[in-house]
Amino acid sequence: MSVMGQLPFSLEEYRSRQDRFLSKYNEDTLVLIPTNPVRIRSNDTSYPYRANSYMLYLCGWKQPEAVFMAFHDSGIWKSCLFVQPRDTRAEIWEGRRVGTEGAASFWPIDEAFSIDDMEQIVQEKISNSNSISTIIGFDKKLDDMIDKSNLEITDARTILDDLRVIKSDEEIKIMHDAGILASNAHVEGIKKTYAGIGEWEIQSIIEAHFSTNQSCPSYSSIVGGGDNATILHYNSNNMVIGDGDLVLVDAGCEISGYASDITRTWPVNGKFSDPQKEIYNLVLKAEKAAIEACIVGSPWSSIHHASSKVLAQGLIELGILECDLEEALGENFNGPYRNFFMHGTGHMLGLDVHDVGGGRQGDNGPERLLSPGMVLTVEPGLYFGSWRSDIEFPERYSGIGIRIEDDVLITNEGPVILTSSCPKEISEIESIVGEMIEG
Repeated sequence: MSVMGQLPFSLEEYRSRQDRFLSKYNEDTLVLIPTNPVRIRSNDTSYPYRANSYMLYLCGWKQPEAVFMAFHDSGIWKSCLFVQPRDTRAEIWEGRRVGTEGAASFWPIDEAFSIDDMEQIVQEKISNSNSISTIIGFDKKLDDMIDKSNLEITDARTILDDLRVIKSDEEIKIMHDAGILASNAHVEGIKKTYAGIGEWEIQSIIEAHFSTNQSCPSYSSIVGGGDNATILHYNSNNMVIGDGDLVLVDAGCEISGYASDITRTWPVNGKFSDPQKEIYNLVLKAEKAAIEACIVGSPWSSIHHASSKVLAQGLIELGILECDLEEALGENFNGPYRNFFMHGTGHMLGLDVHDVGGGRQGDNGPERLLSPGMVLTVEPGLYFGSWRSDIEFPERYSGIGIRIEDDVLITNEGPVILTSSCPKEISEIESIVGEMIEG
């Protein structure tokens, strides 16, 4: 068993993360980070397992029933893993386990113990501690032990979330790879699209590309044709897309736990209509303005404000809103333009699709400033659902839903688009729609 076959990062990378994390604690603190439980899908079948993102961040452990523990001993911090022991009978059914010996030999920890011994060992460590830092809600047995300890309990996510916001060079490399893979999958979907294709067929094309490259979706893929594109989290993906309709595809992949998140919108017949062009060019202009606002030192809200101003002005110029820009934007950017742009312009990206660290519109607490090493999405959109009775707009825009989304790395030299290999100019898109259709 090799380290390279199991861990996406160097042992030094993980040790550095642990050192920065543990340096925030007093020496009498016991740190306990459980992984995700196995989730039952139905009867005796479970959902595909994915480890807790915090566990992946600290030590790269992917197998279930595990707890990361750290404590101070003889002047230094020691890190440990409680893991499933080797069990031939269980492994015949469920797959091979690393076990305690493998974990101790190849993972960035000092010791490994059987999960069967966790209760006894943790109780001993609790008796020598004055506080516990943990994440509640993932391991009931561990939660009960912590609750009975009568020690001060703190949420480890407070520290870990801040650490995860800034990506290392090794993380950025993987996220760049995930961006390229997702971009290529979208390109393949565009090239194989035709009028009358099913939403599910586009989904299968894109997700097959992920699977072929040893990846998987980082979230439930959205493939919305026509009016379905105006439903923000639509993922039924079971309708046929008619000639003249647009399709909005929001689909990302995951590499070594790190997510990409990209959206493109295109005409299934290969030609944007004039109303579709008008809305598309407006959204594209807003996206470019938002990306230009991704400057080190700028407040997070500057991205949303940049896209909102472009969208609101465009809605006025198209006759969709009959007011001035100030009224369209409203106080705190909650004016009538929000009837057509209902979500924020982006979010943090990393081990979680909607990654930790705040930054989303509506978050509480002080506003985060953009810093080198942050990775985020930029995704403005406009939506004109024909089914909506709460708003009025010109009939020519009925049934149009458009979102354009890219993954962006913040650097001192300016924003770097990790998904730039996927075309988004109208001429580029029209030139490749249906290019790979046979017959």
